[in-house]
Amino acid sequence: QVQLVESGGGLVQAGGSLRLSCAASGLTFSNYAMGWFRQAPGKEREFVSGTNWSGMTTAAADSVKGRFTISRDNAKNTVYLQMNSLKPQDTAVYYCAVAGSSWAGKFEYEYDYWGQGTQVTVSS
Repeated sequence: QVQLVESGGGLVQAGGSLRLSCAASGLTFSNYAMGWFRQAPGKEREFVSGTNWSGMTTAAADSVKGRFTISRDNAKNTVYLQMNSLKPQDTAVYYCAVAGSSWAGKFEYEYDYWGQGTQVTVSS
């Protein structure tokens, strides 16, 4: 079955950086778009960034543009989220997800499988 395992979360000071990783198994990884979402306490889960099957086309939420970068390594079945200039409002549980096709947008219904999440906490 499809499994997604996120790693790389933690506690960081404002202005710092983290790189999240999501290792996928049980699927032909290079066939599918991937996305990162996050959920802060008391808020709904929201789209952060996504990439098409090749990594050549990406999208990001306005709140993270210029600070976060999504990438993927199809040889390693892994998608990454490089997060720079972190802010306290970036504090959330971050989830990776596999889309049902080679490209997907910002809506949760476009994604079929989800990881368990990794906590990112940014202190001020």
